[in-house]
Amino acid sequence: MAAKIRKGDRVQVLTGRDKGKRGEVIAVNPTEKRALVQGVNVVKRHRKPQGMNQPGGIQEKEAPIHLSNLALLDPKSGKPTRVGFRVLEDGKKVRVAKPSGEVLDA
Repeated sequence: MAAKIRKGDRVQVLTGRDKGKRGEVIAVNPTEKRALVQGVNVVKRHRKPQGMNQPGGIQEKEAPIHLSNLALLDPKSGKPTRVGFRVLEDGKKVRVAKPSGEVLDA
């Protein structure tokens, strides 16, 4: 099945602690149905020093968030949208925003 959310997409969080936050998708793990979004679901990790090059301390990093909690942003209106698929004349399958019909794939 084709992925509705891909790396580089602009998304908005629908539920949870970071509800309403927007960010860009850094990575997607389709087998676990989770994605890393920049600046969303940030957690603190206590790290030991790793040799000479990486000091220890408390580091913040993004944790994966479930794809069902994310909505793609419509490029025309900037609002969260549902995603559909359309086959173009040349046979290429592309993602489209449901309300506006705008093609999401470049």
